Amino acid sequence: MNAATRRTKGDKKVLKKQQKASHTLLKHEGICTTSQPTKSLVVANGGLGNGVSREDLFSAVNQFGDVESLLMPPQKPYAFVTYRFEDGARKAHAQLNGKKLQSGENSVTLYLSYVDSVKHREEALVGFPEGLTLVEDFVSLEEEALLLAAVDWSMSNEAQKALKHRRVKHYGFEFRYDNNNVDKDKPLPAGLPDECLPVLQRCLQDGLTNVLPDQLTVNQYESGQGIPPHVDTHSAFEDTILSLSLGAKAVMEFRHPDGRAIPVVLPERSLLVMKGESRYLWTHGITPRKFDLVPACEPDVGSNSGLTLSKRGTRTSFTFRKIRYEPCCCAFPSACDSQEGTSPYPPSPPSLPCCHADATLLEEEYVHRVYDAIASHFSRTRHTPWPHVCHFLSSLPPGSVLVDVGCGNGKYLGVNPQLITVGCDRSSALVQICAERGFQVFVSDALSVPLRTASCDACISIAVIHHFSTLERRLAAVRELVRLLKPGGQALIYVWAYEQEYNKQKSKYLKDHDKQHNGEKSKDTPEESQESHEEPSVFTTSHVERDVKDTSEMTEGRLSVHTNRTAFNSQDLLVPWHLKGRKTHGEEESSGRFSSRGEPNPDFDSSMSSDTTHSPDSKPSPSDNMCQIPGGSSVPVFHRYYHVFQQGELEQLCTQVTGIKVQTSYHDQGNWCVVLQKE
Repeated sequence: MNAATRRTKGDKKVLKKQQKASHTLLKHEGICTTSQPTKSLVVANGGLGNGVSREDLFSAVNQFGDVESLLMPPQKPYAFVTYRFEDGARKAHAQLNGKKLQSGENSVTLYLSYVDSVKHREEALVGFPEGLTLVEDFVSLEEEALLLAAVDWSMSNEAQKALKHRRVKHYGFEFRYDNNNVDKDKPLPAGLPDECLPVLQRCLQDGLTNVLPDQLTVNQYESGQGIPPHVDTHSAFEDTILSLSLGAKAVMEFRHPDGRAIPVVLPERSLLVMKGESRYLWTHGITPRKFDLVPACEPDVGSNSGLTLSKRGTRTSFTFRKIRYEPCCCAFPSACDSQEGTSPYPPSPPSLPCCHADATLLEEEYVHRVYDAIASHFSRTRHTPWPHVCHFLSSLPPGSVLVDVGCGNGKYLGVNPQLITVGCDRSSALVQICAERGFQVFVSDALSVPLRTASCDACISIAVIHHFSTLERRLAAVRELVRLLKPGGQALIYVWAYEQEYNKQKSKYLKDHDKQHNGEKSKDTPEESQESHEEPSVFTTSHVERDVKDTSEMTEGRLSVHTNRTAFNSQDLLVPWHLKGRKTHGEEESSGRFSSRGEPNPDFDSSMSSDTTHSPDSKPSPSDNMCQIPGGSSVPVFHRYYHVFQQGELEQLCTQVTGIKVQTSYHDQGNWCVVLQKE
């Protein structure tokens, strides 16, 4: 009796979780399930995005009947299985529901639901970037062993480095990570290993290169290690770059400045040849992870489902290059350090902080000082409230106490006049703008707001938490919001999203980039999508060499500099702000305030704005520098630090705070958003 009761309770628990999984699939993926048995099942938690390999899932479902197809969409936490007969689906539904599946190091619990049909649009095959060639099995097993043995990692010299994410050794010439170039007057004592000569001769004979390389960089990656996206410095090396993969396969991602990304599987003993556009314009990098998504060697079933997970091993790459002694004259000046003018990038980008003290210094330099300097210009681009934020504010009961933590120019403080509102911001210049507009505001850090615990009915934090440079500080910012709330109170949080294209729709941020390139004028856009749209083309064309995960040839471990209005390649980055604009009759001489219509001054040009708060004798901040634009004018460029959030990251952050629940979460024009309620 007790055993039967326990089984009944267990069955009810599985059913409840299975129904919850079905609801999640419908809400986030639009997948409709049915209670009536069919031949097809959707397997929640059994996807490639959960770390489940195709082989392991197929082994689990194949024992219940003949599998007609197994579809595992890339990066998704679910899969579809269709049996030849309905009886197979019935058995799998009855016996696999709520059962654990071990796949490699991952253990997941499967929840299966019937679906009437499996609808999936196959991804179009994407060709390689222009100029990219992959030659599989370029060297034999014997040659691979000889080449790996030729690298003596035990010898310590200036050309061998233990970098944060990999081991590196240089031959011929040392690549300098402090200036991202080569000291061409100081060749290393030893040239390239003799074992490399037959391989290079074969490259010449096969027409893969027309010059013999004289520089070699050997990188060794353990499982879970990678290299940030980058473009090899134009002025350092000639056109052709040869990269030999030894020991294990990996996936290298190539990304175009317009956001297109192409993953390329590099099998062991393969040779990658980069020329032309693929060498000069596209970034290439390897994401740090222990598993790669690769085509299955022998797809078991289905014509469109041959993807699986490949566990990484220790991979050693031999990258051969030819030193360049003349300036580069390639056809990609926007990405060429030989052809560029004054760079819009800081001379020495900072590193990601490793402690609390470093984080406060980074945020002081690349957040607080920047917003004080650009406050007037920033305010003129921030006058359109987000509709979803307005809806949240309008839904609050009259008389509710609202605090806007990180209120900026105060545009949300007057949305609902029936609320009692107060705002705070770290920037005294922005607080001054709010005060001049008649709002109740004060200067405060978002980590320590001088208001009583449980004193507010609602809090909003719009485009603030992504400026904190460590996980601990982002978590502390959420905790501070929760502390301010009364029991039952709500908080709305917006952060900038890594995914600027979501559900096959580009955000306004990316669409405005397309409009600019088509000669169209951008309409004003809200929050982090807002920016000074009339940037000269020298800034909007991608500078792909600045990308550590979004950077290019930067000092190892330093932050990337993002190219405005392009897709993100990194979560931690610096975003340029080009300060410009001239005053018209509607503006006061010193403040650059709103016109009488409350609209930003549309008459921007490329001359330097007087909005900056730097006094004539103040020292320039490392976070800004002057950039020359066509016509000879100069504009100061400031760089703001951001941590852009990946899907699910904001919810995961919030669930670490006790005493709250996530009421809802959504993606809004390139931002991840949550509504929290204090229990």
